[in-house]
Amino acid sequence: MLNWFTILITCVGCINFLLLIFMVFLEKRKPQTIIAWLTVMTFLPILGFLLYIIFGSGLSVRTRRMMRKKAISEKDIIKNIKGIQTLGQARLNGILVEDKELVTLCYNFGSYPIPGNDIKIYTNGIDKINDLKKDLLLAKKSINIEYYIFAKDKVGKEIMDILCQKAKEGIDVKLIYDSVGSRKAPRRFFNKLKKAGGKVGEFFPPFMHIRLINLKLNYRNHRKIVVIDGKIGYTGGINIRDDHMGKDKKLQPWRDTHLRMEGSGVYALQNIFIDDWRYTAKEDKPVMQYIEEGLFPSPTINGEATVQVLSSGPDCVVQKIKETYVKMITDAHERVYIQTPYFIPDDVFVSALRIAVKSGVDVKIMVPAIPDKKTVYLATLSYLKEMVEMGAKVYLYNGFLHSKTLLVDNNKVSIGSCNMDNRSFGLNFEDTVLIYSKKINKEYSAIFNKDEKCSQQITIKFFKKKKWLTKFLQAIMRLLSSLF
Repeated sequence: MLNWFTILITCVGCINFLLLIFMVFLEKRKPQTIIAWLTVMTFLPILGFLLYIIFGSGLSVRTRRMMRKKAISEKDIIKNIKGIQTLGQARLNGILVEDKELVTLCYNFGSYPIPGNDIKIYTNGIDKINDLKKDLLLAKKSINIEYYIFAKDKVGKEIMDILCQKAKEGIDVKLIYDSVGSRKAPRRFFNKLKKAGGKVGEFFPPFMHIRLINLKLNYRNHRKIVVIDGKIGYTGGINIRDDHMGKDKKLQPWRDTHLRMEGSGVYALQNIFIDDWRYTAKEDKPVMQYIEEGLFPSPTINGEATVQVLSSGPDCVVQKIKETYVKMITDAHERVYIQTPYFIPDDVFVSALRIAVKSGVDVKIMVPAIPDKKTVYLATLSYLKEMVEMGAKVYLYNGFLHSKTLLVDNNKVSIGSCNMDNRSFGLNFEDTVLIYSKKINKEYSAIFNKDEKCSQQITIKFFKKKKWLTKFLQAIMRLLSSLF
């Protein structure tokens, strides 16, 4: 007679089999993802089923359809802005002939190349927050702010107080926070802004507002975007939380990268925010109304940098940021410098780096020496070993490196929220600013070189010295890396 445990295992096994069929034929997941889930569900059927329910299930058809319905094309916005044509002739100024294919690729992904932008780069949270506070206090019409992590700590309270002050002054203040990233901040903290006259949206809120039950737990809005009066924009890796200011003793020194952009390239950041806001707040205004409200002011020339802003997420069929990076790497002639806290690439990304290395391109990859997520770090080490074996130079930064940057040759650099891993490329909602500028490239090259002096270059000996248990765990984490 079958006991209850045997019946349970049989039922779960049948359900798991159906879930795998669903992944293969309906969701059309990548083979490595299916193999990873197959492994977990075979050896840990009950736990595997629970993990799939929490982390594995894709966005529903209804959610994807709603997000696409609410999205506004950047091209639709650009064509309705008066004066943007005056920038048209200068649009490709400063872009080399060999980069025209890259520009065209990003354009076909929906991103306009817009010149005349002033870019300021931050390498720590304190400088970024100090400038952000000044810009927020000077806001005249609107503040749109979106963060993966908005904490109720010292820096979070300071920013929230400014937002409430500006809302009381009559400024149109909108805030989006990610339900998972900002889970430690109570809703009453954000309700302060509502009471002050601002508007607040929670991205992918949990079921019945119970924080522990979130059916979209695996899909996070990882963006960090601020747009002020439609003229000044911020994005990058620095969240609104004290440890991003370098106050976590376990993760010191904390090295991050963020940027401030002034110019018409801010249109794209505004567009990304509005798309997220339209979905979160269920807003349905026509394009012209946003323009009439002053969210897309008349274009101006503020600097020499041409930018294209890319966004990606699980609502997109194409992984736009990853494919753009692959194009940048395979087209590189001289150098490819990568900084990322998590390095878990797929086969396409690895192949692009291999092509660059074997073509004589100077490929450098920098990750932190001190990890914040040990399981992810084990998988990262596994891929870094492969990079060293193929001839890339790998560095461990002496501290925690949270930068998400890609520098190519002498005229391109990308700065944003997107890590070099499968999660950021396919599961998270991300953004990055692709900057065409020899000046900015030179500036960030100097920053990278300075970081290199604070890092240790590792060779194959570094991996051979690892204990057998560490090597075993690296192999396991690599196998399961597509699930992270």
